[in-house]
Amino acid sequence: MVGTMVADACFTARPSDIVVATLPKSGTTWIKALLYSTVHRREHPVGSSDHPFNSVGPHECIKFFEFQLYTENKIPDLDQLPDPRLFATHAPFVSLPRSVLAAGCKIVYVCRDPKDTLVSQWSFANKFRIRGGLEPLSVEAVAGSFCDGVTPFGPYWDHVLGYWRAHLAHPEQVLFFRYEEMSRDPEAHARRLAEFVGRPFGPEEDGAVDAIVNLCSFDHMIGLQATKSGKTHAVIGAVDNSWFFRRGVVADWQNHLSPETARRIDAITEDRFRGTGLLVSG
Repeated sequence: MVGTMVADACFTARPSDIVVATLPKSGTTWIKALLYSTVHRREHPVGSSDHPFNSVGPHECIKFFEFQLYTENKIPDLDQLPDPRLFATHAPFVSLPRSVLAAGCKIVYVCRDPKDTLVSQWSFANKFRIRGGLEPLSVEAVAGSFCDGVTPFGPYWDHVLGYWRAHLAHPEQVLFFRYEEMSRDPEAHARRLAEFVGRPFGPEEDGAVDAIVNLCSFDHMIGLQATKSGKTHAVIGAVDNSWFFRRGVVADWQNHLSPETARRIDAITEDRFRGTGLLVSG
């Protein structure tokens, strides 16, 4: 909360800035990897020995305003970063730094089926609880809070609708991806992402899209040494990079949620998204 407020007050955006926005555990690591490797594919070709992913995770390449930059009573000096600067946030659309909207920055948003989002958040939160010597929470207990809107960065449905409506109003400024559709056709989404941020793949870049998709794939990223032994430093403490990789599959919620809980979440989703044109497919 504090980092989000300080970023709003102190961050000075440039029109060339690109901001990744997601709810926690909605494909954040994946979209960061795709964006970074796409934007920087010329200076850091896929397969190069000095590619940043060989030494750090995607969260160190594209840092969060509220978790990594505006923390611990520090105001970072971001003026020296080259264009395009890449940032990330979990904040709702209404809580973005006001200069992001005023400057017309590009925003890349990813949403995920609420049931899979819930299960992944539950698993992630329990890692912190176990590390701190606390009992893990049951998934049904977390599901109750989720349905009541008591989740990090506000209710799931408000968060998604905020960026969805911004996308409808300003599609040239806000790109809206669904995790499930990304999983079905990652190459097409990589191309759309590149075009949106002004880095389209040219006809001379034969195989570049496939190379980036493979580089950023779950199976490849979990095998990197930076994932196996690296850490990401944030206001919540040092986080093992391996924690950001659980399973990455669609509809894993079926292995964890009761049919009754799934129906409850689906009913809320149908009620909140009815008439908006937004469908989160499973």
